[in-house]
Amino acid sequence: MAQGTGSINSDYKDWEWSADAGERARLLQSPSVETVPKSGESQGNGLGATSALGAVFIVVNAALGAGLLNFPAAFSMAGGVAAGIALQMCMLIFIIGGLVILAYCSQASNERTYQEVVWAVCGKVPGVLCEVAIAVYTFGTCIAFLIIIGDQEDKIIAALVTEPEEAGSGRWYTDRKFTISITAFLLILPLSIPKEIGFQKYASSLSVIGTWYVTAVIIIKYIWPDKELVPVEIPTSPSTWTAVFNAVPTICFGFQCHVSSVPVFNSMKQPEVKTWGAVVTAAMVIALFVYTGTGVCGFLTFGASVEQDVLLSYPSNDIPVALARAFIILCVLTSYPILHFCGRAVLEGLWLRYTGVTVEEDVIRERRRRLLQTISWFLLTLLLALFIPDIGKVISVIGGLAACFIFVFPGLCLIQAKLSEIQETRAISWWAQVSYGVFMVTLGAFIFGQTTANAIFVDLTA
Repeated sequence: MAQGTGSINSDYKDWEWSADAGERARLLQSPSVETVPKSGESQGNGLGATSALGAVFIVVNAALGAGLLNFPAAFSMAGGVAAGIALQMCMLIFIIGGLVILAYCSQASNERTYQEVVWAVCGKVPGVLCEVAIAVYTFGTCIAFLIIIGDQEDKIIAALVTEPEEAGSGRWYTDRKFTISITAFLLILPLSIPKEIGFQKYASSLSVIGTWYVTAVIIIKYIWPDKELVPVEIPTSPSTWTAVFNAVPTICFGFQCHVSSVPVFNSMKQPEVKTWGAVVTAAMVIALFVYTGTGVCGFLTFGASVEQDVLLSYPSNDIPVALARAFIILCVLTSYPILHFCGRAVLEGLWLRYTGVTVEEDVIRERRRRLLQTISWFLLTLLLALFIPDIGKVISVIGGLAACFIFVFPGLCLIQAKLSEIQETRAISWWAQVSYGVFMVTLGAFIFGQTTANAIFVDLTA
């Protein structure tokens, strides 16, 4: 991993990537990550502030999220506990491999964010595709967040309304569309407009607490179930071999922390690939236990009747579950602005690169454009969330994009990085790494194509 490979792909310079445009791209960082300024001296000298243990925590934080609510349903779709765990274990090998590849390519290209690494290593076209994919992924995740808010508010309101269901259901202020809209306009939109988001680290801590609490509640409810919680049917095998792939989008969505991983790697005191391999392995094992605990216990509690959002399967008047719903709402309220911030930063970087305008020259128009982008983004996600009440349908779409971040782009980076090496003779290890990269790209493309086609022709047309 010599530092002399700083310009792996000459196409990276075709659009005259400037430091100003790069600043906007570097806004897409993992919460709670503080990185040193990008310079020739700082790179490789271990000037970051994050220890290995701290990096483990940040990567776990980036991986865990509201996606765990869908894991019990994913186990049901996969055909049971054995199939769900086996699928996770197989994918975890490539998930960890992709994280290590990104660190290697970040060190080789001297870049500090996911999209910058893809730009530097793979060139213009993959770089643009990567940035567009990040924008679409964050947009879809924002839709999922709004749906989650509506799901949890429905249950909380049902517990608070003392009138009979027939009477309460007719009240305008209990209508799902109204509750989502009023929450979004009053809380999410004001937090999404500012140019900078300074509460990222607090939102990250809150998200970790919330996800761990939800997992604990689901496990405890399985061990000591309520009398009315009786599973209708518990599948023990998939109906067809292709049914296993129905769980893939959820797994990809849950474990996707690759976009945030490059800044985390560069923030470490000793940004070495070997150390990073141990960090991400530990982090993914922790995430595996959390997701598996949630998926297995939630699935065994409700069986095939489990909802796409597992918390919807529990009674409205269950106090511990109600607290879990409140945690999830709070996490989502603070996470939406961060995801929108990341998507907006990518769109802004694309705009500046196409126009060739620097940040200093575009201050006045940036404010107006930021306001227009934020309102348009907010209204579109809100509108789609109001008419797509099933979070599973959204995850089935963005899960395919998550597969691109996990498999396709890291695989392309590995292939291009190895092809750019100047060697008289290529050893077996070189061919093995190139073959591994090709397999990752092929597998990622298959997952993306299969899940996207399934989402379009099955879920969205249902």
